[in-house]
Amino acid sequence: MAQDTAQQETAVPATPARGLLPLVLPALTVGVGASLLYLGVSGLAEQLEHVLWRNLPDALGVGRYSVLWMLVVLTATGVMVGLVVWKAPGHAGPDPATLGLAVTTPLPPSVVPGLLLAAALMLAGGPSLGPENPVLVTNAALAFWLGRRIAPRLPGGAWVALAEAATIGALFGTPVAAALLLSEALAGQPIRGLLWDNVFGPLIAAAAGALTTTLLARPSLDLDLPAFGRPDWGDLLSALAVASAGALLGMASVYAFPYVHAAFRRLGHPMVALPAGGLLLGLLGALGGHLTLFKGLDEVAVLARNPDGWSAGQFAAMSVVKLAAMLVAASCGFRGGRIFPSVFIGAALGLCAHALVPAVHPALGVAAGVLGVLLAVTRHGWVSLFTAAVLAPFPAILALLCVASLPAWLLVTGRPQMQLHPDGTAIR
Repeated sequence: MAQDTAQQETAVPATPARGLLPLVLPALTVGVGASLLYLGVSGLAEQLEHVLWRNLPDALGVGRYSVLWMLVVLTATGVMVGLVVWKAPGHAGPDPATLGLAVTTPLPPSVVPGLLLAAALMLAGGPSLGPENPVLVTNAALAFWLGRRIAPRLPGGAWVALAEAATIGALFGTPVAAALLLSEALAGQPIRGLLWDNVFGPLIAAAAGALTTTLLARPSLDLDLPAFGRPDWGDLLSALAVASAGALLGMASVYAFPYVHAAFRRLGHPMVALPAGGLLLGLLGALGGHLTLFKGLDEVAVLARNPDGWSAGQFAAMSVVKLAAMLVAASCGFRGGRIFPSVFIGAALGLCAHALVPAVHPALGVAAGVLGVLLAVTRHGWVSLFTAAVLAPFPAILALLCVASLPAWLLVTGRPQMQLHPDGTAIR
């Protein structure tokens, strides 16, 4: 009897349905809006990319990805983004090196136009960053600002949480990634009520964002790699080795990040740092080839369509050059995120392993490489595992990835992260 009473006293009270229903409409609205903003920025960047990398070089009679054209476009992109960062209200948001996948303080709405313009120019011009951070920060700023005026009874933090979940759902085309990210965020915080009560609204926002993206753009992270059958002990060894190598490669960029960032910071002005960064990115593009430009998802698909089309040395070179390009782009001030370039780095590493040791299945190599690099760069275990799994969606690979994530995590946990404090020191 006493034991039953103790269990009743420690039971977590559930939120009644009438307490959750008011979240439905705000969550749906934020989810659809976040997806539309993401698709709008991506569509604008894609049109500008066609002009810069197809129409203009064809009209001028130069090679689309000639060394000269890469140097011109990437340096010019640095100049244009530098102008925006210099002159736009709020300087196009905070230093991207200080940002992760969580929004702590929403930006004022006046900063949003400059941030979106800088992100669109970056995506079109070819620097090795993705759209996730600018879009996430923008959606959080707009949701917070509009939500506090339309529904002031809902706490401001709830609007930010809805925007974060909606953006992740829109980016990945599924609410699963947002759910995993939410579970990681809540694990380190005291929560009131049941877990599903706390994630109810954000999951609706993530689902609305994912469905909107899927219906309008039909994205897919599946690389259509060769089918993977029944695993054996060699496959387990391959997964452990490639994931650990990916984690070590990613950690190389993490340890270099504060030093590269400090070097660009010493240049003192965005109109110096960003053009210099653009020039360096052009030189890296000339070294690694045009596949090492841009955010990396389309380029990963090119590699996956022909996993035996390059030598081990070429895959290794692309992986290292892309890593350096991401490091430079993130350090000099381009507005963008580091998840999608990390996918390219890990995929190239995995295909390098396949080229060196043909017994390493290409699908397993890609998934394990992506897992290791993402663990080092993001420190989000569930999101890293999910991203790696959806690139090669074979049930047997998922089990191998779960095991391979353990030694890879031991290599990265407790060490500096690829995110800096405002003073330039690494976050741990």
